[in-house]
Amino acid sequence: MTHASEKKILVVEDEPDVRSFLSACIEDAGFIVETAKDGTEALEIIEQFAPDLMTLDMVMPRTSGINVIRALRQNPRWTNLPIIVITAHAHDDLGSEDIKGFNAFTSGLRPRYTMEKPVTPAKLVKAISDILQVEIETADPCAPSERCNDIIRMIRQSDDQTLDKIRNILKRG
Repeated sequence: MTHASEKKILVVEDEPDVRSFLSACIEDAGFIVETAKDGTEALEIIEQFAPDLMTLDMVMPRTSGINVIRALRQNPRWTNLPIIVITAHAHDDLGSEDIKGFNAFTSGLRPRYTMEKPVTPAKLVKAISDILQVEIETADPCAPSERCNDIIRMIRQSDDQTLDKIRNILKRG
């Protein structure tokens, strides 16, 4: 069986805190991770990084998730790249058109999974491991999931001034 340390994951997410959280969860499971802040940057990074799987937000500035998938599926090199869509907009007006767009793809071109935020580390790592058929190298990659979910909830409820204080503390630490 393949090991996580042999697989590269591209995390595409426009919210910096969510992007950091997702990449930390995936790195903690042993994968090699690269990040992109939007779809345009993802399409630039993908050629050099050559990921084995991509997590992709749907609603992003510059290039949306659905447009990233369309671009990738037109390139023979990326036609079969497994994609996990991670979104907070699966059931609202912002994401409804994208969900319809995903459903319009033929089955071989659709994302492998669609997950709603907040995503637990356990669910994310399991999905990636199942898709890539890899063995996780940490004893328990999902142990902090409840603690991480609590932290995510607190961050989302914080004002900008509090978030700046947290960023400064983390930079010093």
